[in-house]
Amino acid sequence: MVKRRKTPVIVETTEPHLCSTDLRLTILHSVPFFAGLPHEAIAGINQLFHEKGYDAGETIYVAGDPARSLMIIAEGRVKLLRHTSIGKDILLDLLIPGEFFGTLSTAAESEYQDTAVAMTSICALAIEYEKFRSILLEYPAVSMKVLDTVSGRLAAAHATIQRLSSQTAEQRIAATLLRLADKLGEKHEVGLLIQTPLSRDELADMTGATPETASRVISQFQKDGLIETGRQWIAITDSQGLRTLAE
Repeated sequence: MVKRRKTPVIVETTEPHLCSTDLRLTILHSVPFFAGLPHEAIAGINQLFHEKGYDAGETIYVAGDPARSLMIIAEGRVKLLRHTSIGKDILLDLLIPGEFFGTLSTAAESEYQDTAVAMTSICALAIEYEKFRSILLEYPAVSMKVLDTVSGRLAAAHATIQRLSSQTAEQRIAATLLRLADKLGEKHEVGLLIQTPLSRDELADMTGATPETASRVISQFQKDGLIETGRQWIAITDSQGLRTLAE
């Protein structure tokens, strides 16, 4: 009987009450468009946010719902999905503490463009668009950084579209693993561990591949000594090899 390898991924659990004031302030200071504001300003902005907790697997909002809030992750992981016309969900991104999702729009009639699902239990800081608009009016520098952030996300989306249309499945999966490792990688005895539960189906969704193709590529990467993998975890053992393959 083959013994199943224990996952090295640490699954986070949290409750809304664990979002202490110190944690809230630390997270808000780390958000790109609030960076540089004095502590007194962040303390005031903190008063405009409220906490929202979600269990692992819970849908936070669905694409097409009225976009009412901007949310910032204080604890946990969130995945963003895009539903395609052929009925398939594409995994757009995995978000970690300090990253935001929801809407940056200050318009009353906007809609969410993606679907957000809690990968782990999470504590999020949420702010309604009217209150966010008041921050932009009070701090013009934040408005400019929001524009830069939106432009950056659009550029990343265009790069993803180009990658999906021009690269092989092997290149796309290699590039995605490197990107996830840059964001979520932690040194571990098994390699550079992508510190979040990640199934082959989810990796397929992120790279525009079929689950069968993703499974085949991951198995080949492991045989080639590029990665180590187990149930819902992947660790990179040869970053340069993956980078060469991705390019």
